[in-house]
Amino acid sequence: MANAKSYDLAVVGAGIVGMACALAAARRGKRVVVIDRDAQANGASVRNFGFVTVTGQARGEMWRRAHRTRDIWAEVAPQARIPLLHHGLVMAARRPESMAVLEAFINTEMGEGCRLLAAGEARRDHPHLAGDGLLGALWSPHELRVESRQAIPRLAAWLGEKHEVTFYWGAAALSVETGRVLTTRGLIEAAAVVVCPGDDLFTLFPEPIAAAGVTRCKLQMLRLADPGFRISGAVMSDLGLARYAGYAALPQAVPLVERLRDEQPEHLAHGIHLIVVQSRDGSLVVGDSHHYADTPDPFSHQAVDDLILDEFVQVFGQPAPPVVERWTGTYASAQDRLVLVTTPMNGVRLVMVTTGAGASTGFALGEEVVAGLMEEGRAT
Repeated sequence: MANAKSYDLAVVGAGIVGMACALAAARRGKRVVVIDRDAQANGASVRNFGFVTVTGQARGEMWRRAHRTRDIWAEVAPQARIPLLHHGLVMAARRPESMAVLEAFINTEMGEGCRLLAAGEARRDHPHLAGDGLLGALWSPHELRVESRQAIPRLAAWLGEKHEVTFYWGAAALSVETGRVLTTRGLIEAAAVVVCPGDDLFTLFPEPIAAAGVTRCKLQMLRLADPGFRISGAVMSDLGLARYAGYAALPQAVPLVERLRDEQPEHLAHGIHLIVVQSRDGSLVVGDSHHYADTPDPFSHQAVDDLILDEFVQVFGQPAPPVVERWTGTYASAQDRLVLVTTPMNGVRLVMVTTGAGASTGFALGEEVVAGLMEEGRAT
């Protein structure tokens, strides 16, 4: 790249948020380039469940973004040859306090299309929920699941082939100014720039990132061997009601959290809640935990895995299948915000999802960011 090349939009970062911005601009007929320091996406966007979650997202803007993002995934996935592995979510409840939260939730606008199941209905419709003490469940039809490790590379390939998005892999962005990005492979000129750094807190625009209180969240993930049954949708448990803001912000969640503190203090101390999704080969992706630091240690701890698997046993009523794979991931996290979108300079946006919900809300956020940049460009 000896001479500067010019585009309408340059996107720094090829995770799901960067891809979302690229797609939104390409659909407007813009010339787009995506720059990433790695040879392929390698961060949070490929280390997660691939679980596009609508139900349980924070009420209001995030919940609306999740709906829109789910719709875009459903549209784009077949075109990009990304399999949709299963749909829906079953939230299993083992405590009266959990049922109270679910009853309150389903009576909000967020419960639209969902069903509250009594214990007998839950076991009939979802026979894999064989743990003791099941009192009922919430069924949501809104969710879908992709295999992240396949979906992100295929999305990038499709953007290149279908929308003529240019990708510079293995090109680190050294600096960003209005109208230009200096990379290790030369200078790129662009009318607008979006920086989507994932959990990189220090390379580009560290001051607004620090001012927003952004840190990193480390999670532990497991892949279990095929259990011999097929789940009817993603599975979550009572612990998720205390963690996902769409439930946890309801007044009815307060007694549940108090009971969980008494009964499962170690799970809460490690930020553990249960998500189980299934891959095409039958294996289960199971997690996860949450530990926070600017630079979390890279190690997976057996005691944390044991707590995750303990919750699996409580919900499924059988020993967990053998663990065939373990990994850790990190994502940007901020206590008091869901996303960070700032304007460090004219024609430049810094964009971070700070809740670990990039796959679930990123496409809608990308549309918003690109629309704002295009409007700014017309105004100037």
